[in-house]
Amino acid sequence: MSKIENFRGLEVWQKAHQLVLEVYMATKSFPADEKYGLVSQIRRAAVSVPGNIAEGFKRRGQADKTRFYNTGERSLEELKYYLILSKDLGYVANIEQLMTDTETISRMLYRLIESINNSRR
Repeated sequence: MSKIENFRGLEVWQKAHQLVLEVYMATKSFPADEKYGLVSQIRRAAVSVPGNIAEGFKRRGQADKTRFYNTGERSLEELKYYLILSKDLGYVANIEQLMTDTETISRMLYRLIESINNSRR
């Protein structure tokens, strides 16, 4: 197994980045009056996930790394709520794939954090 050289080599970052692209596409058709409201919140939460993974990757201390990865997990949960709200408001018809993607990324982040915590022992 080769050593991952940068955050782009992390599969969880790749999936989180793809999710951001999908979120941007999904929010393009939202009403104009949501541009600085819900659209902004959804996009910020989505962008926070790969952003925190990238920042955590370069942290040297294990506790520091896990703190950034935990922030990514929290942003995913926030994103899930915004997606539910968007569907309930009728802005998107189907959020199932986006929700599935958030769950996949959440499990991957959990396993990454667990592996870091287990390496401390």
